[in-house]
Amino acid sequence: MIENLINPADTPERQMEKLMTITQVLMRRVEQTTDDGGVAYAQFQRAAMLEDQVRDRTRDLERALDLLNTSNASLAEANTRAEAARNNLANAIETVQEGFALFDPGERLVLCNSRFGMHMRDILGALKPGLSFEHYVRAVSRSRFLTLPEGERPEEWAVRRMRRHQDRHVIFNVQMTDDHWVQVSEHRTMDGGTVILQTDVTDIIRAERSARGKMLDEQARIIRATLDHIDQGVSIFDAEARLMGWNVRLGQLLAIPLARFRIGASFDYLLDRFRAEIRFSSGMTDQMLDEWVHRPRSQGAPVRPPLSFEVRRGAALILAVFAQEMPDGGFVMSFSDVTAERAAIEGLSRANETLEARVMERTLELEDALANAERANASRSRFVAAASHDLLQPLSAAKLFISSIDDAAIDQMSRDTLAKAQNALVSVEGILDALLDISKLESGRAAVSVGQVPLGRILSRLTEEFGAIAAAKGLQLSVRKSEALVLSDPTYLRRILQNLIGNAIRYTESGRVLVAARRRGSMIRIEVWDTGPGIPEAEQDNIFKEFHRLNARASASEGMGLGLAIVERACALLGHPLGLASRLGRGSCFMLQVPLAEVHEPAQIIANPRRPEPHLRLAGKIGFLVENDVDLRRAIGLLLEKWGISVIDAGSGEEALSLLDELGILPDFLLIDHQLGEGMTGLDLLVQLRSRHGDLPARLITADRSGDLLAQATAAQIQVMNKPLEPRALVAFLSELPEHVA
Repeated sequence: MIENLINPADTPERQMEKLMTITQVLMRRVEQTTDDGGVAYAQFQRAAMLEDQVRDRTRDLERALDLLNTSNASLAEANTRAEAARNNLANAIETVQEGFALFDPGERLVLCNSRFGMHMRDILGALKPGLSFEHYVRAVSRSRFLTLPEGERPEEWAVRRMRRHQDRHVIFNVQMTDDHWVQVSEHRTMDGGTVILQTDVTDIIRAERSARGKMLDEQARIIRATLDHIDQGVSIFDAEARLMGWNVRLGQLLAIPLARFRIGASFDYLLDRFRAEIRFSSGMTDQMLDEWVHRPRSQGAPVRPPLSFEVRRGAALILAVFAQEMPDGGFVMSFSDVTAERAAIEGLSRANETLEARVMERTLELEDALANAERANASRSRFVAAASHDLLQPLSAAKLFISSIDDAAIDQMSRDTLAKAQNALVSVEGILDALLDISKLESGRAAVSVGQVPLGRILSRLTEEFGAIAAAKGLQLSVRKSEALVLSDPTYLRRILQNLIGNAIRYTESGRVLVAARRRGSMIRIEVWDTGPGIPEAEQDNIFKEFHRLNARASASEGMGLGLAIVERACALLGHPLGLASRLGRGSCFMLQVPLAEVHEPAQIIANPRRPEPHLRLAGKIGFLVENDVDLRRAIGLLLEKWGISVIDAGSGEEALSLLDELGILPDFLLIDHQLGEGMTGLDLLVQLRSRHGDLPARLITADRSGDLLAQATAAQIQVMNKPLEPRALVAFLSELPEHVA
């Protein structure tokens, strides 16, 4: 076979040469044969066919050669471009100011610039492509230009370096010989290779060191100046108890010339210099001090506890000494002159007995003064109560006289004048009530009766009371209903809310006043909002003082500044926290927190029926009036007679008993004043009358609002009507009389 004669590994030219040789041999063989048979012709025919095959193979080889030449040209061009790119990359990294090296994902060095390893000239020969990272680190660790940390061997440094190589990003500083520093930055590439940058940071390190040195020098100067200006003597010792620093005051206190102090002087040397001149305080000896100073350290940990004692130098000077260990094992010892303090203490000790005697004397004087103050306070309270009673008597008379005037008999101008007089008397009554409340709250005589109070009933009555007043000013009064049952004193709770709502209406010129009760856990927070001018923060404490009003132009008829004082004291008495929030120009909110009561049965609120006019159904009834004040007795009598009631009156309890025995008739109702002057009280009279004549309808009239009187009357099942008497209160009482009473 022709394929066996030609080696495919030969070049096309060599294969052509072999084929031509074979052809020539075959042709000569044909020409030389003398055989005319078919063998010669067959050989010739095979030769011809072989020539055709050689020609086809030659063409195929020529085409393959062309393709090979084209591929070789492309490869040569690619190699040229790759070499150019490699040269460009090498030139680029050579321009980098830092040392640059690239390791492939197999941890083999690919290339580096001439600055890489520039501070370690002894390893430059090893920085060839193909160098493993581990061998690179090992070479660096053995470089004579690398300054290893104290006590660390090259093998240990290499292990620590390889451990840091595990991180994806690494930056650290390496110290070289001749105080040079190189910052090494190591980063991972996207394909897992490693890029290392080496930057010379010697100038930066030296600049930072210089700046730090200047700062430390400045701090040392400041510390030295501070030590020299303090009044304490200070000495600083190192871990070997050698003197490292001191101030001028130390030499003054220890009477040692500063020339004797020197850096490195031992503590024992200095102690020996003035041992003979000092005496230790009790509980301290020079041996104990020596043991503290020379106590050994355990594994570098501080072991000395703080030390404090006193020494005496000479006959007069007393020094307080305080020693404290420092973290490096040294210690600081300070000396303070406490001679004056100790002398003062001794003087105080000597004067102690005299002082105690004076304190005892002053205590007795204060006890006497306190007793006098309490007596004065009690006298004032009695005076306020008595004065209020004396004022309420004519006030009641005046109000009743005005109420008894027949409106039909006077003209409109007179009616207006009487209405103004009535309003003025109501204002005076409010002031007197406030004074009585303040007096009772301050004296501690205010008696409270805390129980379950339906809050809705109180709010409903206050709505009726203040609705018309708010409407007259053009204000909207909104009182939200509440079914809450709270624990409080109903009288004082009503008084608190009455003052808060009244104040809100008084100081609000336009807008609205809102009263709402909101539940907060186990408490009810009652809020009174207004759209008034607001209260300045500086005045928010003062408004709770007596006779303090923000609006100084307000007249006495609008209050004397006692309402909030009563509110604060009553809240304190009941234990109801009181709060205030206010914004100038926006309004104020007073908040009162009252505990909720445990509801066992639903509270039933009984509506007050409309009271009939007394003169429509009381004509012909007989009333018995006992009042020692002539004017008030006459005023009440006129009002009752206006309603068609026949009035029997008396000026004292004794006179009333005698008069009833003489007349021999029983009245339909009794109105009896409690304070009847000398003799029996109104309460005593009522008890006697009921014991003689049974349970007659009666009211005890009094200006005394004390809890004691109310408790006595309640115990006797007698209802109280407070002065000054309100015609409406009389109407309510008389409307309850039985129809069959004649």
